[in-house]
Amino acid sequence: MPSKRSRILVVDDNLEMATTIADGLADRGYDAVPVASGTEAIERLSSTSDRFDAIVTDLRMPKVDGLELLAASRRLDPDRPVIVMTAYSAIDTAVESIRQGAYHYLTKPFKQDELAIFLGRALDDVRVRREAVVLKTALRAQLSKSGIIGHSPAIQAVRERIRRVADAPAPVIVFGETGTGKGLVARALHVDSRRAERPFVAVNCAALPETLLESELFGYVKGAFTGAAGDRAGLFAEADGGTLFLDEIGEMTPALQAKLLHVLESGTVRAVGAVREREVDVRIIAATHQNLPQLVRDGRFREDLLYRLDVVSIVIPALRDRREDIRELLDHFFASVREKYPQSTVQRFGAEALRALERYRWPGNVRELAHTVEKLVLLGGDVEIAVRDLPDAITGAARPEPLSFGGEILPLRELERRYAAWALAQTGGHRGKTAEKLGVDPKTLRKWLGDVDRDDDT
Repeated sequence: MPSKRSRILVVDDNLEMATTIADGLADRGYDAVPVASGTEAIERLSSTSDRFDAIVTDLRMPKVDGLELLAASRRLDPDRPVIVMTAYSAIDTAVESIRQGAYHYLTKPFKQDELAIFLGRALDDVRVRREAVVLKTALRAQLSKSGIIGHSPAIQAVRERIRRVADAPAPVIVFGETGTGKGLVARALHVDSRRAERPFVAVNCAALPETLLESELFGYVKGAFTGAAGDRAGLFAEADGGTLFLDEIGEMTPALQAKLLHVLESGTVRAVGAVREREVDVRIIAATHQNLPQLVRDGRFREDLLYRLDVVSIVIPALRDRREDIRELLDHFFASVREKYPQSTVQRFGAEALRALERYRWPGNVRELAHTVEKLVLLGGDVEIAVRDLPDAITGAARPEPLSFGGEILPLRELERRYAAWALAQTGGHRGKTAEKLGVDPKTLRKWLGDVDRDDDT
């Protein structure tokens, strides 16, 4: 018996037969409505005030037969199941109805219980599919909202780029400093693509030595090397139909780069020690914090591989270049960590502590910010986080650089640098406001601050 009163449209040019079937379904908990023609059925289905969860229809009817009704129903609601009834002499037509999308067919005469069983299964299948769609949509929304946080123009541009290229089959390479969230971008590209239901497999190319990385990626056969006691498919095979994320690809050795290029060009992989290749359907997303064109010039990265990977690129801005997102990130991580450590006495950030956190340059980017918030909440002993609770690196950076000449004559460029750094600290790190206060354009301010940026990034 169905868990709710599903509404069923029963169609047969013999109204007495349709009514008998509808009554039998009503006895089994359905809300069944009998009609005597395919024309009337289409009118009922097309009405905005009428809703039917499934259709039970005869195949052979005058004017509008069962196949035409099936086609009309699928146009109006592709998920709605249709069960067809047919005489034994029309089995071929019934089989054709299955090809055209009918859920099942029954040969007359049949038992009402048999119809109820198949109808229940059909409605359950529809329910499961719809729930899966809802869950998938919710998962994508959750990842998009919680994974890539911020509303600055820079991060909105990243989101738009993800939206535009997520479904493209081409490889993607993600550039960004350590801690900016390259893995989150890779996962967002996968979740928003048609491959979302298939595996997302990630590997850090810098974390494994060459021989181990090769066997991890491509797999191996029994006896290929000492310790290969059995066959292993490898990560390419594991990601078949889905996405393989190669983090820190700039650390991959030239020999492995050559094998990766072969996979990109041929769509096949060969396990270590194997004599045959196997086809794989894998989308490659690579990421690095390094300057790959410079690695090409240094002979450490293959130029042809860079061309194959860099079909689409996404550059994630450093946190210091989207300071307007820091408050939102702090709020997000604070709420998350408070949920993780409900025993903590910390309830909020103090105003001065917030200003210091917003002024800090965050060389470790979002990852450093997240770890800092967790440490503050876990170790905090008061209700409010104060400046004294912050790490020395943050409180030291929060203090403006003093304009001291120390009795020496400074080059004008050094004087510009010191004054620009002091002015930037006064505006909380907001470069636009700093340039406006100094009466210069942003390009000039960046030039003045160039030595500061280079020192901080080394």
